[in-house]
Amino acid sequence: MSLDMSNGRKPDHPVTPMFPSRWSPRSFTDREMSVAEVMSLLEAARWAPSASNHQPWRLVWARRGEAGFAAIADTLTGNNPLWAGKAAVLFAVASKDTVTNREGAEVPNRTAGFDTGAAWMSLALQAQEMGLFAHAMAGFDKDRLAAAVDLPEGHTLQCVVAAGEQGPAEALPDHLREREKPSGRKPVGEISVRGRF
Repeated sequence: MSLDMSNGRKPDHPVTPMFPSRWSPRSFTDREMSVAEVMSLLEAARWAPSASNHQPWRLVWARRGEAGFAAIADTLTGNNPLWAGKAAVLFAVASKDTVTNREGAEVPNRTAGFDTGAAWMSLALQAQEMGLFAHAMAGFDKDRLAAAVDLPEGHTLQCVVAAGEQGPAEALPDHLREREKPSGRKPVGEISVRGRF
């Protein structure tokens, strides 16, 4: 079960508690995730909304200790290598950039990244429901990760996700320990306007 029982976030308007309780910690325990647990996360991603039902998201995953995990972890940049290798599972999340139109031609899918973002959120909320956490990262070397997962042509890497059981902040280096808390959010009035911009 998560160490984070109440993260102190207070919504300004009524929402289901899963939204403010979801956040992205960096500390993970050494608890392994079963293949069945990983399948539950992937099943949640599967049911994400998708424009015209194209479902462009593609996920490559591996559990800690597997060669695929090490290959993905080796492409991380910035502070990510300091903590992400302790996660139970790493996912490389990509989107298929094209769709087949009614005439049978491959054309750009302008909502591929948008839809893939919905799949990531579905995975993250499922992790939360299971007492686990998921942390998406943009800090990775795209060329090296593409090679590591044998990314097909016509696909775009969107993020790497670390998932597992939350660990104690004390397990992190000092400069990351200070950041190991849920971040705030801009008020609704700053992210939305009624009628027009």
